[in-house]
Amino acid sequence: MNQLEIWGGIECSQCRVGDGYYNQLSRNGHWERISDLDAIADLGIKTLRYPLLWEHTAPDSPETCDWTWPDERLPRLRELGINPIIGLVHHGSGPTYTALHKDNFATGLAQHAARVAERYPWLTHFTPVNEPLTTARFSCLYGHWYPHTTCHRTFVRALLNQLEATRLSMQAIRKIIPRAKLVQTEDLGQAHSTPALRARAEFENHRRWLSLDLLCGRVTAAHPLWGYLTEHGATEAELQSWVDDPCPPSVLGINHYLSSERFLDEAMEHYPARTVTVNDGLTYSDTEAINVGGVQTMGIANLLLQTWQRYRLPIAVTEAHLNGTRDEQVRWLHHVWEAAQEARQLGADVCAVTVWSILGSYDWNKLLTCNVGYYEPGPFDVRSGQLRPTLLAKLVRTLAQGKRFRHPVMQTPGWWLRPQRVLYRPHLAETKSMYEENQLNQAQASVHKLDHAA
Repeated sequence: MNQLEIWGGIECSQCRVGDGYYNQLSRNGHWERISDLDAIADLGIKTLRYPLLWEHTAPDSPETCDWTWPDERLPRLRELGINPIIGLVHHGSGPTYTALHKDNFATGLAQHAARVAERYPWLTHFTPVNEPLTTARFSCLYGHWYPHTTCHRTFVRALLNQLEATRLSMQAIRKIIPRAKLVQTEDLGQAHSTPALRARAEFENHRRWLSLDLLCGRVTAAHPLWGYLTEHGATEAELQSWVDDPCPPSVLGINHYLSSERFLDEAMEHYPARTVTVNDGLTYSDTEAINVGGVQTMGIANLLLQTWQRYRLPIAVTEAHLNGTRDEQVRWLHHVWEAAQEARQLGADVCAVTVWSILGSYDWNKLLTCNVGYYEPGPFDVRSGQLRPTLLAKLVRTLAQGKRFRHPVMQTPGWWLRPQRVLYRPHLAETKSMYEENQLNQAQASVHKLDHAA
C-alpha cells in the first residue's frame, strides 16, 4: 500500500435556488484568479478535485460551449504537475434546460462528458456527479434546492437520473480515455436514535449506502430498499440494469463532517425548534449526534472500515472540513488524517485525505439557500481578494512532505473530544438504553477491527 496522500479540493457548488444560481467560484474569486493554482501547487498538492461544470460550459444550449475558462486552467494544472479529478456537476441540477428529475439530464451530462474528454484527452479522473444521494435529498426530499420538492417519488427519480448520468458519462469518457477512473463522492455518516425511532434510524442507515450500492450492482430484490425504490417509481427493469451493468467506482470518495452523524429523538423539548423534522408521519428532533450526551458516535475511522468491509474498493476521504476557528480546523484535519492512518493499519485501502475547501466556502451554514456572505476559510482566506495562508496551509504542506506536524495547538484536543461538546441530554431512561446499545455497537466495531488486524 502506497503512502497516504493529501489531496485538495475547491468548493465549486453551482446551486440553483428558485430561478437563481449561487456560484461559489465567483464568490471565492477563483473564477478570475488563475494564480490560485500556483499557490495550491506550493502547498505540495498533487491531486486536486477541480470543476469543469456543465452549467459553466454550456449554460444556454447544449450545442454552444464556451471553453475559455478550462482552456486556461487545465493546461496550467498540467504544467504544475497537479492531476485534476474533474467534477461535471457539483450540487447543481444542470443548466436551465434540464434538471435532476428530467428525462434529458442523464443523456445531456453524458454529451458534456464526451466533449470534455475529446478536448482534454490527457485527463484521468472524473466525478461526473458529486454526492448524488445528498443532492437528491436536499433538492427533492427537503426542498432546499431546485426543484424544491418534498416527494419520495421525485427523490428516487433524481437519484436514479444522477446515477444513470454517471454511468453514461463514464461510458462516453472511456470511449476516448479507456483508462479513465471514476472517483465517486458521497457523504457518509450514521443515524443514532432513541428506541422509539430505531426503525427510522435503520432506514436512514440503509439509505446512506444507496448510491454506492446501485453503482456497484448490489441492489437486488433482497436489498432492504428494493421495495422502497419500486414503491416510489423505480421499475424492476431499471434496477436490474444496475445488477447486469454496474459502474463501480475506481475510488470511493467519502465526505464526512462532524454533522454527518445524526441523533433522532421524539422528545423534542430537549432540543431547539430548528431541529424538529417531519418524516413519513413522524415528528422528532434530528440533531448532530456529537452534541448529544450518552451517544457514542462511530467516528471517521470506523466509518472508513465499514466502507471497506462493504465494498473492498480503494477509498479516499474526499472532503475534510470544519467550520470553526483556525486552531480547531487544524485539529480536525489532523484528526481525520490520523483516523485514515488507523483504518489503513487495520487493513482498509485508504489512499488519501482531501482538505476541503482550499479557498474556503460561502453560506454553507445555510445550505446555500441564501446569500448572506457567511465565509468559512480553508488553507487560504480569500476575503481580501488575495490568498492569505492560514495555519491550515502549514499543516497541509507538512503532510504533503510526509512529516509530522508539531505545533502548540495540537496539545489541546478538538472540541468534539471534550466534555463541552454535549449540548443536549435525552431522557435518562432513553440514555441508558442508548448507552447499552452503543456499547454493543462499539464492541462489534472492535471485533471488525481485530479481524482486519489479523
